[in-house]
Amino acid sequence: MLKARELLGAGALLALVLWTACQGGKTVKGAAVYTGGNPTRGRAVIDHYRCGACHTIPGVPHADGLVGPPLIFFARRTYIAGELPNTTQNLIRWVRGPQSVEPKNAMPNLGLSEQEARDVAAYLYTLR
Repeated sequence: MLKARELLGAGALLALVLWTACQGGKTVKGAAVYTGGNPTRGRAVIDHYRCGACHTIPGVPHADGLVGPPLIFFARRTYIAGELPNTTQNLIRWVRGPQSVEPKNAMPNLGLSEQEARDVAAYLYTLR
């Protein structure tokens, strides 16, 4: 019977590892490491620039906009703006200059600094 328990435990561990790998390895703690940003500052940047006027963003007050896509579970997404693989560099590029990625899209260029974009990315990657 002990072997069955060991196998069950090993199977559960394998399932957890595979599930984490499918999530892109992004965790709340890891968001700062992956992005070089600070999720707390990112939430403040999102609030300051009123991103919630267009997007629904969990954890941001009054962020219930319907113009842009909801950013719920952002860290689980495969693509940014439907065309860029969801990587840290692509996300930073997108939030800093969406028009340079997809001309004529509705998202405005907010003039974010590199650090502000990293902070926003860190926050978005906490949305699991």
